[in-house]
Amino acid sequence: MLRNVISNDLFTILIVVGLILITIAKILFTKRFHEFVQVLGNSKYLKIYSKDQKFFDLFDGLLFINFVLAITIFSFITYNHLTVDLELSAVVLLKFAAIVAIFFIMKTLIERLIGSVFEIDFLIENYLFQKISYKNFLGLLIMPLNAILIYGLFVGNVVIYGIWALILLIFIIGIITTVKTYQNLIKQNMFYFILYLCTLEIAPYIILYQMAINV
Repeated sequence: MLRNVISNDLFTILIVVGLILITIAKILFTKRFHEFVQVLGNSKYLKIYSKDQKFFDLFDGLLFINFVLAITIFSFITYNHLTVDLELSAVVLLKFAAIVAIFFIMKTLIERLIGSVFEIDFLIENYLFQKISYKNFLGLLIMPLNAILIYGLFVGNVVIYGIWALILLIFIIGIITTVKTYQNLIKQNMFYFILYLCTLEIAPYIILYQMAINV
């Protein structure tokens, strides 16, 4: 169980909200949802729906909010367990959620801008769609894991690092999938793609990690 947490009501509310969002996405986009849950081992979803990308997509929007809630809960659990105890409150969780949401939204907008500057818009747009899809898939995985951590499992370092390792693995799978799908285009723009990865995929997370461990 989480240390020094008197009530898990706030976690319960966030988990329920996440489940409601997932249910709405499944009801409104039943066929797409069933194809989406196979995205990790089947590129069919990415090939079909990358062609119909929109700046705002309701399906992705619903699952992204669930992703933000899932990462917010897990980030709080991680921070609370590995650094210092934080008092669970709506304000603290709201701050975590705001940081997560702003970070990923701003990162996506900057990536679109960089893609435009480097004139590799097509590659970046499809890469971003794949990343968003994998992030949303992570949200589906992490939310039930959060419930297990909160209500039924002793939180140890091995468990925490194991889940982060799973997140990293899915992130790497996403990059490999992109490279395989657009290998010819990437070869033509190899320098820009590597620069993009180092600047906007690796550096931001290293900075966040350093900030977290030095708080």
